Amino acid sequence: MAETTPLSPLSVNPFTLGVASGDPLPDSVVLWTRLAPRPYEPGNGLPADGALDVQWELASDESFRHFRRNGTVPAPAADNHTVHLDLRGLDPGRDYWYRFRTGRWISPTGHTRTAPAADARPQGMTFGLLSCQQYDEGYYTALAHLAQEDLDAVFFVGDYIYENAIDAQAGARHYTDAPLPPFFDHWTWTLTDYRLRYALGRSDPDLQAAHAAHPWYVTWDDHEVENNYAGDVSQNNDPVGTFRARRAAAYRAYWENMPLREAHRPVGADMLLHRRFHHGRLAQFDLLDTRQYRSDQAYGDGWQYPGPESEDPARTITGDAQERWLLDGLRTSTARWNVLAQQVAFCRRKNTTADRSRLSMDAWDGYPASRARVLAGAGRAGVENLVVLSGDVHVHYAMDIKEDFDDPASRTLGVEVVTTSVSSGFDGQEKPDDWTLLLAANPHMKFYDGRRGYVVVSLDEGRLQADYRTLSGVVTPGAPVITAARFVSEAGAPGFSPA
Repeated sequence: MAETTPLSPLSVNPFTLGVASGDPLPDSVVLWTRLAPRPYEPGNGLPADGALDVQWELASDESFRHFRRNGTVPAPAADNHTVHLDLRGLDPGRDYWYRFRTGRWISPTGHTRTAPAADARPQGMTFGLLSCQQYDEGYYTALAHLAQEDLDAVFFVGDYIYENAIDAQAGARHYTDAPLPPFFDHWTWTLTDYRLRYALGRSDPDLQAAHAAHPWYVTWDDHEVENNYAGDVSQNNDPVGTFRARRAAAYRAYWENMPLREAHRPVGADMLLHRRFHHGRLAQFDLLDTRQYRSDQAYGDGWQYPGPESEDPARTITGDAQERWLLDGLRTSTARWNVLAQQVAFCRRKNTTADRSRLSMDAWDGYPASRARVLAGAGRAGVENLVVLSGDVHVHYAMDIKEDFDDPASRTLGVEVVTTSVSSGFDGQEKPDDWTLLLAANPHMKFYDGRRGYVVVSLDEGRLQADYRTLSGVVTPGAPVITAARFVSEAGAPGFSPA
């Protein structure tokens, strides 16, 4: 698709995709924006070469009366006119407000918060958990509600965009607001395709509000590239070279559109995304990447009976290097809570009460040796308060992590909080028709809700609390939010119980 004539000078507001912050440290945070006066055009309607200067301002209050710092940062055309400002020298545990300027235009104001000092013992932490926002299956109403929550941070654990072709005549939302450009009717393959898909998602005002309200920690799942891909293996078994070219485009667009540091800029089809953060001495967060390095799904993917192929000890969902990094980090952790933020369901999920039941080959059930090594490593490290955050499945779960999932009386090693989708799957339903069977097949599963929403998780020295927020629907805008359930797990005595 040909580039359009660039706008010169900036005669149209370039801050159409909002602002964001992410990966807060005690002394630093990444501030992000993307100049896009014409966001649905390749090149954003801006020059194809060089860079545009963007001024930034930081204050300790929303009205910018208490001005702290300012400066200028480039928005290079090579990075699709995005800004990734790694702002350093900040105070720990502080609220900041920021904005950008270019020409006569001023961006929306964003709010962010640095992490506590490394040796601090904060009284608590509250964060949001999100996943799976498919533009054409529902409004992002959940994000409007999340923007109003009082949170230290947000964890987004995958499927920020979907690579699917969009039928502009049959979608659930937005098409009555304004017609979509015709190029969204095909699947994403090229760098231009992926850039435009992020522009579509980020144009949503509720998503912009949620980014402007809180700093985000992000990781991807599959749909940022292609459904259920595994390492270099595409779902449709495309030639490796062809798929790696697609993966390189997808990874580049992901980095451009997320508040990530320069250290995570991809090199071709490879991008280092797993990383570690701390909230003082209260919590250590390990963000994992279970897509880029995994073995191909066993038995052709989907829900299959486990067997020698899926149970091969050599199989991995994290890759060997990331697994060592994770276990080394657990071994040296001094945090009260150790939290793994990652993509797919960690606990076992059977769909029958039979001794031998089909399991999801795309989740940790398809990589039981990986799960066993992580749990054994956590045990050797003396981790008492293990928490796994997951998404992907478009339903809420509260699950106990068991030493032996075949024995409900076996030791509980931690808890898993699975969030439903923001919009993927349309409205969903509260309980499946086979809920009684599902619960009998998985006694470690304490809660299920199939509606759209998010989770608010609170930690303190004594316990974890998970508030499962749900919406009545997302195919029409403006649904109210409720707390469908609240579960707690006591420090030193893991296991979920209703609050």
